[in-house]
Amino acid sequence: MTAVTPALLAVRHIGVDRGEARAVTDVSLEVGAGELVAVVGGNGAGKSTTLRAISGLERVRTGTITLDGDDVTRMSPHHIVAAGVAHVAEGRRLFPAMTVRENLLMGAFNKRARHRLDTLLSEVLDRFGVLADRAGQRAGTMSGGEQQLLAIARALMSQPRLLLLDEPSLALAPKIVQQVFDVIDAIHAEGIAVLLVEQNIRHALSRADRGYVVDTGRTVHSGPGPELVDHPITQAAYLGV
Repeated sequence: MTAVTPALLAVRHIGVDRGEARAVTDVSLEVGAGELVAVVGGNGAGKSTTLRAISGLERVRTGTITLDGDDVTRMSPHHIVAAGVAHVAEGRRLFPAMTVRENLLMGAFNKRARHRLDTLLSEVLDRFGVLADRAGQRAGTMSGGEQQLLAIARALMSQPRLLLLDEPSLALAPKIVQQVFDVIDAIHAEGIAVLLVEQNIRHALSRADRGYVVDTGRTVHSGPGPELVDHPITQAAYLGV
């Protein structure tokens, strides 16, 4: 009998509390090696909380999270980073008083990345030309789009196998949104798995290998990304109708 290869990431029926309220009730999803998977739904559906649970920033009350078949449900955030998961949170969470270069170096604190620090920095600056031009500029003085690129670049400094992206197009101009998604496409093309939470469902689902629709803290539907763009369940969850 042929052994079944486990998904890179498997989230099984997780529940997560925020304060006294249950923010996530029953979310399940999978990300295979090298896949781009999108999670969509309306505001307050539990999408961001799910990403925070995967990266160890929220305590999982019920269910399990596995990485390559290993249970990481209650693993600490720095151990999850060391296992190959990087999280670009909503709002970017940069260090505004630090330079672009200093912010990038903060992403390379795990042992695997530290051993290749100079090479990684050179590779990332080559990929993001605008950051190379502004390596000595303080992050807080950059535009919103430039800050989003810096946040993604900082995550890549940890050499992730799985990149979690939370609302990367939030509050960006349409032209900059396209640039950000071009970067996401390039990352995916290199074989890095991406789990994308995004309000722009057309941008997210049209390029996703698979999509999941989350509504009121539950996974309510899944399927090939492009097929979900105009699906009634997607529209109901996103628009609240």
